[in-house]
Amino acid sequence: MTRMWILPLLLAVAGTVHAASFSLHVDAGTQGHVAQQFAYDASGCHGDNVSPAISWSDAPEGTRGFALTVYDPDAEGGWWHWVVLDIPLVAHEIKQGAEELPPGAYALDNSFGHARWDGPCPPKADPPHHYVFTLYALDMPTLALPEDTSPAQAKAAIAEHTVGKASVTLTYDR
Repeated sequence: MTRMWILPLLLAVAGTVHAASFSLHVDAGTQGHVAQQFAYDASGCHGDNVSPAISWSDAPEGTRGFALTVYDPDAEGGWWHWVVLDIPLVAHEIKQGAEELPPGAYALDNSFGHARWDGPCPPKADPPHHYVFTLYALDMPTLALPEDTSPAQAKAAIAEHTVGKASVTLTYDR
């Protein structure tokens, strides 16, 4: 009777170990802080608004595509800095200053109203804001959402098809 629970337990642990190996690397600064070159260049901020280099490895079994979000939960109402959909399975990076996304991938309008990366620019008086970079491994190659889909709607569609995710949180303040 006691042996009946061992196999499901081992399978659960094996799945957890594999999912834990999915990793995301964001080259956006040092010591967990976003460097000035990646900050927004408007609204009183003086960065270069360059998108950071992002790379990933060890996607979970069953992954057929990816989606990327960059979200600031500290901004009033939350703030989307980048939403990239339909990243192909063969991609393992988005280069710094992403003029071009991997073939087939596209960005939705962020909270600034642009279909691109727009960096941090929290209010001056605020404590440091957190920027959550999350790469989602999806069970389908494309979500095929219209380009006028809101980030929140995209996040709901992403959640329905996620087989794993990897996140990195960085901070920025002025």
